[in-house]
Amino acid sequence: MKTTEHIDPLTPREIVAELDKYIIGQAQAKKSVAIALRNRWRRRQIPEALRDEIAPKNIIMIGPTGVGKTEIARRLARLARSPFLKIEASKFTEVGYVGRDVESMIRDLTHLAVDMVKSEEREKVEAMAEAQAEERLLDLLLPGLPVEDQAGPANTRERFMKMLREGRLEDKYVELEVSQKPPAPMVEIFAATGMEEVQSNIQDMFSNIFPSKKKRRKMTVSEARKILQQEAAGRLIDMDKVVEKAVQRVEQSGIIFLDEIDKVAAKSGGGTGPDVSREGVQRDLLPIVEGTSVHTKYGIVRTDHILFIASGAFHVAKPSDLLPELQGRFPIRVELDALEQKDFARILTEPENALVTQYKALLATEDIELIFEPEAIEKIASIACEVNEKTENIGARRLHTVMEKLVEEISFEAPDVAPQSIRITAKYVQERLKDIVKDEDLSRFIL
Repeated sequence: MKTTEHIDPLTPREIVAELDKYIIGQAQAKKSVAIALRNRWRRRQIPEALRDEIAPKNIIMIGPTGVGKTEIARRLARLARSPFLKIEASKFTEVGYVGRDVESMIRDLTHLAVDMVKSEEREKVEAMAEAQAEERLLDLLLPGLPVEDQAGPANTRERFMKMLREGRLEDKYVELEVSQKPPAPMVEIFAATGMEEVQSNIQDMFSNIFPSKKKRRKMTVSEARKILQQEAAGRLIDMDKVVEKAVQRVEQSGIIFLDEIDKVAAKSGGGTGPDVSREGVQRDLLPIVEGTSVHTKYGIVRTDHILFIASGAFHVAKPSDLLPELQGRFPIRVELDALEQKDFARILTEPENALVTQYKALLATEDIELIFEPEAIEKIASIACEVNEKTENIGARRLHTVMEKLVEEISFEAPDVAPQSIRITAKYVQERLKDIVKDEDLSRFIL
């Protein structure tokens, strides 16, 4: 796998083409995020003096639930191989109240980046770790045999190595000394918001104080190989380098997706009650989005160039209800369209992870072949759209509930009737869902 530093940058058109594989419609939103992602690469090509002056163009995505806001951000992060964190803005509360402090999202993002870089480094040393594990396994398989004898005329070590690589010794038992770290004592700190990091650090400190115990265990060669490879990889990875790289990656290419931003937008005219706390959250968010230094267990992380993508339905509040300073930090506004029936039909079949493809694959495991007729797809889309209009509009998520109800009987009977092909027709869809669609109360309850 290529690391972030060596990825050929995608052009905005290529980014949109990749997003099109998973998200139907929403061309304007895709275009905006594609430009934002490309601008990060452009910024890295600029001389350093000017580079630091260029702030990321943060985005607010406005649109009803289930139209693809979160999916766009998630897929974008995968394309960029960037550290990505999705978090609900409503989880935060004003400092002094019970709840999470806004800085915790930077700490979480840094932790994710460290894991990401560590995984990449582990892949780089995999071959070396495997070779070291094999040598160690041979020592365990040939205990007490002097090295000069192992390399003698019979060439015992070489023969054993050949058998090991051919997988002929996988079920043999060896004795291995395994490190067992005692569980860290539970340390609970009852203090003001923002103490999560202190609690984590104290727990780490205690776990380092108590020495790890060694215990001899008998296990198969295949089990021992995994443990020895992990230990070898751990020795080969330079954790200081990993942390340095991870912090740099967070600072230069981290993406934070702030969902439900409208829930912390105080409605105009409010001055007391929960609106005060909402405004407090916005004030706490402001320095993070503007650029500040956050203390994490891996060192100080600057947030100046992290890309923030905020999203919300904005049914009650409006983007203009956010603090003016915060609005200024989200210069790009994108409105996502509500989904229509034709969009539902495309969502069912076109994306690479389309629902119809998923259900076919699930039931194929039971030797049931599902065949969806085009008219059946249209009917499912029509019903999902109709239920959304009558009850709550939850966008594409409605398709999950409709599809689950549709194939419920087939899923239940599958092991008893397999193998066979089942054709889903428009008539079948109508019969399975007619009562629910007709009865609005039942529809609210079930779909």
